[in-house]
Amino acid sequence: MLSEAAALGGLFLAAFGAATILPFQSELVFVGLQLRDISPIWLLVLVASVGNTLGAAVNYVLGLWVERFRHHRWFPASEAQLDRAQRAYARWGVWTLLLSWAPFGDAFTVVAGIMRTHWLVFLVLVTIAKTGRYIVLAWATVAASGGSL
Repeated sequence: MLSEAAALGGLFLAAFGAATILPFQSELVFVGLQLRDISPIWLLVLVASVGNTLGAAVNYVLGLWVERFRHHRWFPASEAQLDRAQRAYARWGVWTLLLSWAPFGDAFTVVAGIMRTHWLVFLVLVTIAKTGRYIVLAWATVAASGGSL
C-alpha cells in the first residue's frame, strides 16, 4: 500500500518535473491519487501547485542566464524563435504568465526570466495559473467520477 507521504512526494516530483523541460505528466498522478482517495483534495491541490510553481521558478532562473548562451550551436531555440518569444512577451507582458498552466506555457516562464520580470509578479501570476489548473482538474475528476468535493 502506498503511504500518503510517498504519494504526496511523488505528486510533488511529478508536478515539479512537468513544469520544467523534463517530460513529466503530473495530471495522471494527480487524478490517480485523487481517485484512490489518498489525501484530501485540498492537500493534493496544494502539493501539486507548489511543485509546479517551483518547477516554473527553475525555468525563470534558467531564463535569467540563458541569454548568454543564445549564440551557441547547441542552444535549443533559434535566434528567430527567441526573438519572436521576446516580442510576444513584450507585447502581451506579464499576463502571458496566466497561461503558464498550458502545455506551451513553460516557454513563457523562461521568457519571463529573460525579460527580467519582477520575481514577485512572476510568482503571484504563476501561482494563480498553476493552482487554478489543479483546482479545475480536481473538479473535472469529481464531475467525471460522480464523486463529491
